[in-house]
Amino acid sequence: MNKLRTILLLVSLGIPSLLSAQDFYTKEQRDGWMAKAETNKPRLTEQIKKPVQLVKLEADDKAFQGWKATPAGAVDQLYEHSFKTQSGTVVDFGEHLTGYYTFTIKESANVLDGPLRFKLTFGEVPAELATPFDPYTGGLSRAWLQDETVTVMELPATITIPRRVAFRYLKIDLLASSGNFDFKITDMSFKAVTAVTNVPAQLTENTDPVIKKIDAVGQATLKECMQTVYEDGPKRDRRLWIGDLYLESIANNYSFKDHDLTKRCLYLIAGLSREDGYLNANVFESPKPHGQAGAPFLFEYSLLFNAALKEYFIATQDSEFVLDLWPVAKRQMDNISKHLDKDGLFNADAAQKDGWWIFVDWRDGLDKQASLQGIMIYTMKETLTLAKLLGKDKEVSQLNGQIDKMTRTAKSKLYDKQTGLL
Repeated sequence: MNKLRTILLLVSLGIPSLLSAQDFYTKEQRDGWMAKAETNKPRLTEQIKKPVQLVKLEADDKAFQGWKATPAGAVDQLYEHSFKTQSGTVVDFGEHLTGYYTFTIKESANVLDGPLRFKLTFGEVPAELATPFDPYTGGLSRAWLQDETVTVMELPATITIPRRVAFRYLKIDLLASSGNFDFKITDMSFKAVTAVTNVPAQLTENTDPVIKKIDAVGQATLKECMQTVYEDGPKRDRRLWIGDLYLESIANNYSFKDHDLTKRCLYLIAGLSREDGYLNANVFESPKPHGQAGAPFLFEYSLLFNAALKEYFIATQDSEFVLDLWPVAKRQMDNISKHLDKDGLFNADAAQKDGWWIFVDWRDGLDKQASLQGIMIYTMKETLTLAKLLGKDKEVSQLNGQIDKMTRTAKSKLYDKQTGLL
C-alpha cells in the first residue's frame, strides 16, 4: 500500500521515472560512446579549386540525359567583360567537387546605385542546368535543388555562398541590376572539402583501362561522401545512414583506410540508439548529434551495423573498440525471431504492420520477404563470425540454429527450381 501511494504521489508531481521504460544501455555507456565519437571527428582538408573553362549546353540524343557541355571559351573571357552581356554563362570546374563557392564583383563603370541580384545554379551534369527546376513535382523538398538567389547591395564584394554544394558546372544568371552603372565578375573559386588525407595504392599497370576509370570515379565519389561522417550523399540528405556507412566503410577499408572515421560513425550510431537498444537508421550531427525522431524502425539497417562492425575488425584488429560496441551488435540479434513463423520464414507484411520500415529497395509495393530472409541470414553469419573472433560466440550461440532453420526454409519455400531464383 505504501509503495502504491509513493507511485501515485510521484505521478501527481509529474515525476514518472518509476513508470518510464528503462534505457537498454547505461548513461555511462552512451556518454562514453558519444565522447569517443567526438574524439574521432576528422578535421576536414581543404583545396582551393578554380574553374577551367566556359561551356555551352547543347542538346544531344546520344549524350547522358540528352545534354552535353561543349567548350565556349576561356574563363578570362568572363572576367574581362561586362557581366550584363554574359548572363546565363555556364562555368566548368572540370571535376566533381563538394564544398563552398566564392565569387568577386567590382564596378567597371560609374557607381552602384541599386542592388544586383543573381541566380546561381549548381549542376553535376549538363542536363541539370538545361532542364528547368520548376514547376517542381517531386516528393522531396524543393530546397534540395541547388539554386541560390544572391542579392548584392555594395561593391566591390566578395561573396561566399554559405550552403555547401556538390557540383561540376555553375550557371550564373543576372536577375536584376541598375542601368546606370556596369560591373564585372572578376574572380571565382571553390573550397573543396573532405575528410580524406590518404592516397590509395595504384592499380597495377596491366589493369583494364575501363576498370581504372571505374576505380577513379569510385574513389572520387567516396572521397566526397567522407566528410565528418560517411554521408549518404554530399548533395542531398547529407547525413549518416547505417546502410551507407556499411558500404562506404568497406570501400574505405580497401582504399583510403581512414578507420577513425568509421569508428566515429559506429560510435554515433550506438550512442544515439533507441531506448530499447535497437538502432536508428540514420543520425544527424547538427545542431547537436541526434537521431531522426518519429522515423519508423528500419529493420535491415539495424542488422547491417553488425556487418560493418565485423568488417572494421577484419581490417584493423582493433578489439578494444569492437568489444566496446559488442553489446550493441548483440542486441540487434534479439529482433531476428520476432516476425518468424514456426518454420523460420520471415513475415515482411506483419513486420510492416508492426511499424517496421522494410526498405531493401525504396520502391513501395515490392515483395521484400525473400530479400529480408537473405539479409537476416547474412547478418547472423557476420555476427557469428565476429563473435568467434572476439571469443563471444557462446553469447550468440542461438544464431547457429536460427541460420540453419531459416536457410532450410528459404530453400524449401522461396526457391523456384524452374527459374533458379528465390
